[in-house]
Amino acid sequence: MSDGEDKESKTEEPTEKKLRDAEEKGNVPSSPEASLFASTLAFYVYLVFFAPDGIKRLGETLEDIIERPEQWRLNTAADMVSLGLHLAKEMGALLLPAGVMFMVFGLGQSFAQNLPQFVLDRITPQASRISPVQGFKRIYSVNGLVNFAKSLFKVVVVSIIMVMVLKNDYYRLLDSLVTDPHSMMATGFGILKKMVIVVLFSTGLLAVADYFWANHRWYTEQRMTKQEVKDEHKQSQGDPVVKARQRSIARDRARRRMMDGVPRATLVITNPTHYAVALRYVKEESDAPIVVAKGQDLIALRIREIATENGIPIFEDPPLARSMFAQVSVDSVIPSVFYKAVAELIHKVYAARQNKRRVN
Repeated sequence: MSDGEDKESKTEEPTEKKLRDAEEKGNVPSSPEASLFASTLAFYVYLVFFAPDGIKRLGETLEDIIERPEQWRLNTAADMVSLGLHLAKEMGALLLPAGVMFMVFGLGQSFAQNLPQFVLDRITPQASRISPVQGFKRIYSVNGLVNFAKSLFKVVVVSIIMVMVLKNDYYRLLDSLVTDPHSMMATGFGILKKMVIVVLFSTGLLAVADYFWANHRWYTEQRMTKQEVKDEHKQSQGDPVVKARQRSIARDRARRRMMDGVPRATLVITNPTHYAVALRYVKEESDAPIVVAKGQDLIALRIREIATENGIPIFEDPPLARSMFAQVSVDSVIPSVFYKAVAELIHKVYAARQNKRRVN
């Protein structure tokens, strides 16, 4: 089956289990444009809050080295190392906040989209990742076209916005080249912040759109075929055929146990053919008769046969048999509403037994 046919057959919405399994395997929606937006935001925060002081300190250090070189002897290798360490320290003080900002904002955008988790499947080598055929399909797929549109937006649209915003600063930058260096630095720094703001605004819009697209594409990829839904239902609920067989076996076992109790019955009440209810009453065992077996049609016939084989009295009382069959479950005491009718039958059973003893 081709990929196109497979996608067309996935007409069912993904189940909660399907989505949960995908997340556990590390297959979660993620927008790469959010990373670009977070990096741009981190750079802007760095420019506004950290770069001015850092650049000022580094400029003062370089100015001190150039204007007063006698303070820095370069006669030996140790002198060169000392000067290099001093400059590295100043450069580190300038760049360290930038590294921290990029790390904090990068982790923040990742946590905002999905909680981190360690999944071995994501780092397991797969032939499809280096397959030219699969690579060609990825490039010329719908997702590839969307990525091309995003790249086009970043190049064309951002460039147009950049030109519109910075067209008035072009001559200011040219004028600053022939003025005081500090003035040139201030002008260039201001233009750089404007450029970053434009990129920040553009990538923010792109990140929002890409976030919704990534979630939509991920959800669409998780759609299932009808057969997959059936298979998952079988796995979670059990195979209906097997469960039906198990229920049938359970009913057969319960029926056999019930039939085993018929020989212990005191009497059987019948419909006469459609229903049969076997009752046991022993004064020392319970205060009221207990239903030890009941059934209809073939089961009722079998109860009558067992009762006949064991010499258990059978009484035909259709209304009573139907009522007790419907209202009393097996191994339960009969309700008080049946006491009078059943008592009369039990009295007949005991009377018959006494007469039989007298005869014997």
